[in-house]
Amino acid sequence: MLEKIKNIQKEIKDFNAGSPAETEEFRIKYLGKKGLIPSLFHDFKNVPPSEKSLYGKLINELKNEATEKLNSLKESVKNDDDTRSYTDLTRPAAGFPSGSRHPISIVRNEIINIFQRLGFTISEGPEIED
Repeated sequence: MLEKIKNIQKEIKDFNAGSPAETEEFRIKYLGKKGLIPSLFHDFKNVPPSEKSLYGKLINELKNEATEKLNSLKESVKNDDDTRSYTDLTRPAAGFPSGSRHPISIVRNEIINIFQRLGFTISEGPEIED
């Protein structure tokens, strides 16, 4: 059991997370309900009474290390997210729309569409001469 504790302790120290998902995987693997550290507490029942103080101390230290590592991982991921959301304030602003159709043109187009649906054809050309 001592080897198992040392192996888990080494894994915790060597673990690095680059995303919130990896941080959550770390929490589940080591501190979750069915994780490695709670399983050590479950196996603690089988330890002889003379060695319980030693193993209990090691397991509690391991749990504290894992909790500290989890908190530091969460902070580092949070800080990475903060730096990514940087906005360049010197960049020119987005342009505004240059305008819209005149209300008379809108009504004229609606009337033309109505007459086209009724079967009339619209012809463009000289209006007064013909």
